[in-house]
Amino acid sequence: MALPRLNQTGPTPWRGQIRRLWPSDRPAIVDYFLRLDPETRAGRFMGAVSEAGVRAYAERAVSAEGLVFGAFVDGTLRGLGELRPMGPCPPGPLLGPEAEAAFAVERDFRRLGLGSALFARIADAARNRGVSDLHVRCLTRNGPMRGLAAKLGANLRPAGPETEGALHLALPTPVSLWHESVAEAFDLTLAVAAAGRGAWRAAS
Repeated sequence: MALPRLNQTGPTPWRGQIRRLWPSDRPAIVDYFLRLDPETRAGRFMGAVSEAGVRAYAERAVSAEGLVFGAFVDGTLRGLGELRPMGPCPPGPLLGPEAEAAFAVERDFRRLGLGSALFARIADAARNRGVSDLHVRCLTRNGPMRGLAAKLGANLRPAGPETEGALHLALPTPVSLWHESVAEAFDLTLAVAAAGRGAWRAAS
Protein backbone atom coordinates (compact mmCIF):
# COMPACT_ATOMS: atom_id res chain seq x y z
CA MET A 1 0.00 0.00 0.00
CA ALA A 2 1.07 3.60 -0.45
CA LEU A 3 1.79 5.34 2.82
CA PRO A 4 1.18 9.06 3.30
CA ARG A 5 4.24 11.08 2.43
CA LEU A 6 5.37 12.62 5.68
CA ASN A 7 8.55 14.52 6.46
CA GLN A 8 10.85 11.62 7.29
CA THR A 9 14.15 13.38 7.69
CA GLY A 10 15.19 16.99 8.17
CA PRO A 11 12.91 19.77 9.48
CA THR A 12 9.26 19.06 10.24
CA PRO A 13 6.28 21.23 11.25
CA TRP A 14 7.05 20.43 14.91
CA ARG A 15 10.63 21.71 14.52
CA GLY A 16 12.21 18.31 14.82
CA GLN A 17 13.79 15.45 12.94
CA ILE A 18 13.11 11.81 12.23
CA ARG A 19 16.32 9.90 11.72
CA ARG A 20 17.89 6.50 12.16
CA LEU A 21 19.65 5.94 15.48
CA TRP A 22 23.20 4.63 15.73
CA PRO A 23 25.44 3.32 18.55
CA SER A 24 26.53 6.88 19.32
CA ASP A 25 22.88 7.62 20.22
CA ARG A 26 22.82 4.99 23.01
CA PRO A 27 22.88 7.54 25.91
CA ALA A 28 19.91 9.41 24.40
CA ILE A 29 18.03 6.12 23.92
CA VAL A 30 18.57 5.12 27.55
CA ASP A 31 17.45 8.56 28.79
CA TYR A 32 14.36 8.40 26.56
CA PHE A 33 13.20 5.01 27.84
CA LEU A 34 13.79 5.99 31.47
CA ARG A 35 11.69 9.16 31.01
CA LEU A 36 8.60 7.27 29.84
CA ASP A 37 5.73 7.47 32.30
CA PRO A 38 4.39 4.15 33.67
CA GLU A 39 1.40 4.00 31.31
CA THR A 40 3.47 4.72 28.19
CA ARG A 41 6.12 2.27 29.32
CA ALA A 42 3.51 -0.46 29.88
CA GLY A 43 2.00 0.24 26.47
CA ARG A 44 5.38 0.00 24.78
CA PHE A 45 6.44 -3.23 26.49
CA MET A 46 2.96 -4.81 26.62
CA GLY A 47 3.04 -4.88 30.43
CA ALA A 48 4.88 -3.71 33.52
CA VAL A 49 8.68 -3.58 33.29
CA SER A 50 11.11 -2.59 36.03
CA GLU A 51 13.48 0.34 35.62
CA ALA A 52 16.41 -2.10 35.54
CA GLY A 53 14.69 -4.08 32.78
CA VAL A 54 13.99 -0.93 30.79
CA ARG A 55 17.61 0.21 31.13
CA ALA A 56 18.96 -3.17 30.01
CA TYR A 57 16.64 -3.18 26.99
CA ALA A 58 17.53 0.40 26.05
CA GLU A 59 21.26 -0.25 26.20
CA ARG A 60 21.08 -3.08 23.67
CA ALA A 61 18.26 -1.71 21.47
CA VAL A 62 20.52 -0.12 18.86
CA SER A 63 22.75 -3.19 18.54
CA ALA A 64 19.96 -5.79 18.18
CA GLU A 65 18.83 -7.09 14.78
CA GLY A 66 16.80 -4.54 12.88
CA LEU A 67 16.71 -0.75 12.84
CA VAL A 68 15.85 1.98 15.34
CA PHE A 69 14.54 5.44 14.48
CA GLY A 70 14.10 8.50 16.65
CA ALA A 71 11.93 11.60 16.66
CA PHE A 72 13.87 14.58 17.98
CA VAL A 73 12.28 17.80 19.20
CA ASP A 74 14.68 20.67 19.88
CA GLY A 75 17.54 18.19 19.88
CA THR A 76 16.03 15.80 22.45
CA LEU A 77 14.79 12.30 21.63
CA ARG A 78 11.03 12.31 22.30
CA GLY A 79 9.79 9.35 20.26
CA LEU A 80 11.40 6.08 19.27
CA GLY A 81 10.41 3.42 16.76
CA GLU A 82 11.88 -0.02 16.15
CA LEU A 83 11.82 -2.32 13.13
CA ARG A 84 12.61 -5.92 14.05
CA PRO A 85 12.66 -9.02 11.80
CA MET A 86 10.20 -11.77 12.75
CA GLY A 87 12.47 -14.57 11.55
CA PRO A 88 16.10 -15.23 10.64
CA CYS A 89 17.59 -12.39 8.62
CA PRO A 90 18.89 -13.29 5.15
CA PRO A 91 22.44 -12.24 4.26
CA GLY A 92 23.02 -8.57 3.58
CA PRO A 93 20.73 -5.66 4.46
CA LEU A 94 17.43 -7.53 3.97
CA LEU A 95 15.22 -8.32 6.97
CA GLY A 96 13.06 -11.06 5.47
CA PRO A 97 9.41 -11.04 4.37
CA GLU A 98 7.90 -10.23 7.78
CA ALA A 99 8.90 -7.73 10.43
CA GLU A 100 7.37 -6.01 13.44
CA ALA A 101 7.14 -2.31 14.21
CA ALA A 102 7.02 -0.93 17.74
CA PHE A 103 7.21 2.65 18.90
CA ALA A 104 6.18 5.11 21.58
CA VAL A 105 6.12 8.88 22.02
CA GLU A 106 6.51 10.70 25.32
CA ARG A 107 3.15 11.81 26.69
CA ASP A 108 3.81 15.56 26.47
CA PHE A 109 4.80 15.30 22.79
CA ARG A 110 1.84 13.41 21.39
CA ARG A 111 -0.63 14.74 18.82
CA LEU A 112 2.19 16.53 17.00
CA GLY A 113 2.61 13.96 14.23
CA LEU A 114 5.67 12.23 15.69
CA GLY A 115 4.02 8.81 15.75
CA SER A 116 2.80 9.07 12.16
CA ALA A 117 6.21 10.23 10.95
CA LEU A 118 7.98 7.41 12.80
CA PHE A 119 5.58 4.82 11.41
CA ALA A 120 6.02 6.11 7.87
CA ARG A 121 9.82 6.06 8.14
CA ILE A 122 9.74 2.53 9.59
CA ALA A 123 7.45 1.33 6.80
CA ASP A 124 9.71 2.82 4.11
CA ALA A 125 12.77 1.19 5.68
CA ALA A 126 10.95 -2.15 5.89
CA ARG A 127 9.82 -1.96 2.28
CA ASN A 128 13.34 -1.26 1.08
CA ARG A 129 14.70 -4.21 3.05
CA GLY A 130 12.45 -6.85 1.56
CA VAL A 131 9.59 -6.79 4.07
CA SER A 132 6.18 -7.42 2.54
CA ASP A 133 4.12 -7.61 5.75
CA LEU A 134 4.78 -5.19 8.59
CA HIS A 135 3.16 -6.34 11.83
CA VAL A 136 2.06 -4.18 14.74
CA ARG A 137 0.98 -5.27 18.20
CA CYS A 138 -0.35 -3.23 21.09
CA LEU A 139 -2.55 -3.41 24.15
CA THR A 140 -6.22 -3.22 23.19
CA ARG A 141 -6.68 -0.32 25.59
CA ASN A 142 -3.98 1.66 23.75
CA GLY A 143 -6.39 3.76 21.71
CA PRO A 144 -3.83 6.15 20.15
CA MET A 145 -1.72 3.29 18.82
CA ARG A 146 -4.73 1.43 17.44
CA GLY A 147 -6.00 4.60 15.82
CA LEU A 148 -2.67 5.37 14.18
CA ALA A 149 -2.24 1.83 12.88
CA ALA A 150 -5.76 1.81 11.45
CA LYS A 151 -5.27 5.23 9.83
CA LEU A 152 -2.20 3.94 8.03
CA GLY A 153 -4.05 0.90 6.72
CA ALA A 154 -3.23 -1.88 9.17
CA ASN A 155 -5.79 -4.67 9.39
CA LEU A 156 -6.32 -4.86 13.17
CA ARG A 157 -7.57 -7.96 15.00
CA PRO A 158 -8.40 -7.55 18.72
CA ALA A 159 -7.61 -10.67 20.76
CA GLY A 160 -8.51 -10.03 24.38
CA PRO A 161 -6.07 -7.65 26.07
CA GLU A 162 -3.91 -7.41 22.92
CA THR A 163 -4.56 -6.23 19.38
CA GLU A 164 -2.53 -7.36 16.39
CA GLY A 165 -2.45 -6.16 12.82
CA ALA A 166 -0.42 -6.13 9.66
CA LEU A 167 0.33 -3.66 6.89
CA HIS A 168 1.03 -5.04 3.41
CA LEU A 169 3.86 -3.06 1.82
CA ALA A 170 4.53 -2.34 -1.83
CA LEU A 171 7.68 -3.58 -3.51
CA PRO A 172 10.65 -1.20 -3.41
CA THR A 173 11.49 0.88 -6.47
CA PRO A 174 14.80 2.35 -7.65
CA VAL A 175 13.59 5.73 -6.41
CA SER A 176 12.62 4.43 -2.94
CA LEU A 177 15.97 2.66 -2.60
CA TRP A 178 17.83 5.81 -3.65
CA HIS A 179 15.83 7.91 -1.19
CA GLU A 180 16.62 5.46 1.60
CA SER A 181 20.35 5.57 0.91
CA VAL A 182 20.39 9.38 0.88
CA ALA A 183 18.33 9.56 4.09
CA GLU A 184 20.63 7.11 5.89
CA ALA A 185 23.73 9.05 4.88
CA PHE A 186 22.12 12.24 6.17
CA ASP A 187 21.04 10.47 9.37
CA LEU A 188 24.58 9.26 10.05
CA THR A 189 25.93 12.77 9.52
CA LEU A 190 23.44 14.13 12.06
CA ALA A 191 24.31 11.39 14.56
CA VAL A 192 28.03 12.13 14.27
CA ALA A 193 27.37 15.83 14.74
CA ALA A 194 25.19 15.15 17.80
CA ALA A 195 27.87 12.94 19.32
CA GLY A 196 30.43 15.66 18.76
CA ARG A 197 28.25 18.24 20.51
CA GLY A 198 27.74 15.86 23.42
CA ALA A 199 31.48 15.28 23.78
CA TRP A 200 32.14 19.03 23.67
CA ARG A 201 29.56 19.70 26.41
CA ALA A 202 31.00 16.93 28.57
CA ALA A 203 34.48 18.42 28.25
CA SER A 204 33.33 21.98 29.01
